[in-house]
Amino acid sequence: MSQPIRATPQSLIDAFQATLPWPLDAFQIEAIEKLEAHQGVLVSAPTSSGKTVIADYAIYRALETDARAIYTTPLKALSNQKFRDYQRLHGEGYVGLVTGENTINPAAPVVVMTTEILRNLIYEDPQRLERVHYVILDEVHYIDDFPRGAVWEEIIIQAPRHIKFIGLSATISNFEEVAAFVGTVRCGYPERMNNAFPPPEVLALFPGFVGARWNHDTRRVEYHPGPPQVIREGSEVR
Repeated sequence: MSQPIRATPQSLIDAFQATLPWPLDAFQIEAIEKLEAHQGVLVSAPTSSGKTVIADYAIYRALETDARAIYTTPLKALSNQKFRDYQRLHGEGYVGLVTGENTINPAAPVVVMTTEILRNLIYEDPQRLERVHYVILDEVHYIDDFPRGAVWEEIIIQAPRHIKFIGLSATISNFEEVAAFVGTVRCGYPERMNNAFPPPEVLALFPGFVGARWNHDTRRVEYHPGPPQVIREGSEVR
């Protein structure tokens, strides 16, 4: 990690690309750009397609801009794995872990935790979230789980408004419904991306959140979603 810098979104994306041994795929660039321009991004893509790179970028951006990021998973074992992965990538001093069994370096700029821990943190110690700019909700399809899905809903509803969410899932089928829910309660629609097939064959992008606005009189979000676009590599949007 370098010293905190003031940089444009494009320069940060370019710097992140320089840390990778391979070029970013088209859908990864698309998702990162949407994250920069909006209040969050929901990425539905098959396993091993590279969707975690969007979370990696958010964490990289937080470290480069003297902010904080939280990576949540629904399972302790998965949290432990992501903790080790990010420790190897960024160094032990920059990554912490908080689960029901382990608490390691909880004041680190990047903390991996189970989703329930984040829910408790929002209610019990919200001051710890003041410098958190990004929250990654891995396996976000758990929002449809009964009864645990209520935890994801509470986080999305109650988290401070300055936080941007990155939702990742390989199996979420109602991604449009989830994106609409997040957008409604966060007062600024997230971009939703459905990568129906492994990249780079086809990427389905559902735009329309750019014009969303909060109506203070009706206390509702007003927006005019556009039709889906199908983007094929090497071709124009049609």
